[in-house]
Amino acid sequence: MNTFDNHRRVVITGLGAISCLGTGIAAHWDGLLAGGGQPAEVPLPHLRMRTTKMYLVDRADVPAKPAGYAGVELGSSPRLAVAAAEQALADAGVDPGARVDVPVVLGVELGNADMQEIQRSAGRAKWTTLTPAAAVVGAEIGSRAALTSVGNACSASGYALTIGLDMIRAGEATTVLVGGAEGVTRAGIGAFNRLGAADPVRCRPFDRNRAGTMFGDGAAMIVLEAAEHARQRGAEPYAELAGAAWSCDAYHPTAPDPSGDQVVRAMTEALADAGLSGSDVGCVIPHGTGTPLNDVVESEALHRVFGGRTRELPLFSLKAMIGHTTGAAGAFACLTATLMLRHRTSPANTPIDQDPECDVWVPQERAVPLEAPAVLVNTYAFGGNNTSLVVRDVVGGVAGKDAEGSRVHR
Repeated sequence: MNTFDNHRRVVITGLGAISCLGTGIAAHWDGLLAGGGQPAEVPLPHLRMRTTKMYLVDRADVPAKPAGYAGVELGSSPRLAVAAAEQALADAGVDPGARVDVPVVLGVELGNADMQEIQRSAGRAKWTTLTPAAAVVGAEIGSRAALTSVGNACSASGYALTIGLDMIRAGEATTVLVGGAEGVTRAGIGAFNRLGAADPVRCRPFDRNRAGTMFGDGAAMIVLEAAEHARQRGAEPYAELAGAAWSCDAYHPTAPDPSGDQVVRAMTEALADAGLSGSDVGCVIPHGTGTPLNDVVESEALHRVFGGRTRELPLFSLKAMIGHTTGAAGAFACLTATLMLRHRTSPANTPIDQDPECDVWVPQERAVPLEAPAVLVNTYAFGGNNTSLVVRDVVGGVAGKDAEGSRVHR
């Protein structure tokens, strides 16, 4: 057991997702089993860049509303966030009247930038007011609790999840809506093109021919809840968010520390926070962006944490299936880990020509049964901002639910 008593345990009771795989968690899981999505040309003008593709949400799946907030027109990112939030709250059975007390913690890197870019392309000379994404979600769901937008680059929603976890453990809230959302932006694509870190083919982590990452848009939202509160209202949890840890390389603005010391620290401390050991982990969802140095550093760090088990421990390369969703990546990974535990399965990975420098197991021919109670999630970011999360089976005989929401008993 972890160091927190049962009254401070935190469970996952609701999930919502929109990505290139479709809308809803059933579409997300089915899409992973089917091999993931495919890159498409970005529907923006003037993309005079080497890489102009993303893993895109079907434009028909992007909600038209809310169209605005506090007089500001909204782009796709906040609208996707609101839609995924409504899915997650409905999935958790949080009544509309109870939402007023639900804090929102949202990881988002570029926010409403796509609307700004659309307006500039149309000839508007002035930038409109920037809009905190968490404020939009809070207003739409009726929350009057704390609303926090975390802009910590590609680990933003990983940090958001740890903040939500800490809020519940500290007794500041019984239920927190946490997640991430990103839209299509020229700024993000352009930045990685200029850095030489954008792959023109696809996102292919751990592949010997990888040439950088490729973005994806979408939103993933998760309802975190105090285990005792969930029990009292008869909520059926998917899994437990059992541990989390942060660390910082403080090494370079964009490159990871080649030593991997701080990513090892994040993984080790997250497991300790969960009261688990490496042998309790049945799968790892790595950060795995497809950038040459990142994948090697993470592979070596996994060997330091898991030792001889590393070559027998399955990795699930989520970004190869939905792209790098930047600020939303941690939330998508946590949601995916939750579904993997519910189905007791790690789906087969997208086929790669594996780099021998990345000496890890990336199963490609078939799905792999989970043979341990936990999944470890890693999210890293520019500036050396690292988070690791541990999602585990619900313990103590609590009723849970499968990926379609039906009751199962553990």
